Amino acid sequence: MSQSAYIKLVKGSKDLQLTLQDVQDALLRYREMTALTGKQLGWDYENAAFPYTIETQGDERWFYLKGVTSPYKHIIIGTAETTTVGGDPVRCVQVVLPEESTHGDKSKANELCKYIAKSWLAELTMFNGRTVYYNPRK
Repeated sequence: MSQSAYIKLVKGSKDLQLTLQDVQDALLRYREMTALTGKQLGWDYENAAFPYTIETQGDERWFYLKGVTSPYKHIIIGTAETTTVGGDPVRCVQVVLPEESTHGDKSKANELCKYIAKSWLAELTMFNGRTVYYNPRK
């Protein structure tokens, strides 16, 4: 059975609108940051931190990350709209681990979700159902 995590853009987030391109840009920014870290450390940290290629199928609602090394297979990422407890519509990113995904995929997906949610000041519902609030709540 597949597992899902959700990154929700709620009140207090940097932006309340998002596109699939925004998610891809965030992943590319993550990859660039790890490449710079690797350059400072003198080793290929980029491929260890982001062992995927971004693959699109022509659908504007989702794309997937395809693993380039053996312990990683794939992660599916898409955008959607969901409702909150108050009934308000909220834009979100759904990160799905299909049945074929490995423990390595789950670890990387958790890491990527935390990075994106923190940079967007969003609310993150992780694969285990726990919620992490990166948005300012008053």
